[in-house]
Amino acid sequence: MLVQVVKSKIHRVKVTGADLNYIGSITIDEDLMDAAGIIEGERVQIVNNNNGERLETYAIPGPRKSGEITLNGAAARKVHRGDVVILIVYGFLELEEAKKFKPQLVFPNEENNLLE
Repeated sequence: MLVQVVKSKIHRVKVTGADLNYIGSITIDEDLMDAAGIIEGERVQIVNNNNGERLETYAIPGPRKSGEITLNGAAARKVHRGDVVILIVYGFLELEEAKKFKPQLVFPNEENNLLE
């Protein structure tokens, strides 16, 4: 049996932009993606701490060391620049493997979204 578990999480980053006219997705600083083990095109859940919104989209890499967290397309209506969000990625594992699995948790600097 497969169970769904948290694969990785980027905890408490600030939204740096919201681009309604972009095709869709969330742009994430590629350093953060690497640290969390998130790949381009991977499904990402966004939890907005400011308004309680939860939504899903897919990841695209942003410039390294930029701290960029931009919600694109329709998702831009669910956030404002400066909102604090948590990014969560889930994966499916066999039950016994899931019991031992430890997710990649990333805690960037809350002021600039950069890794210390």
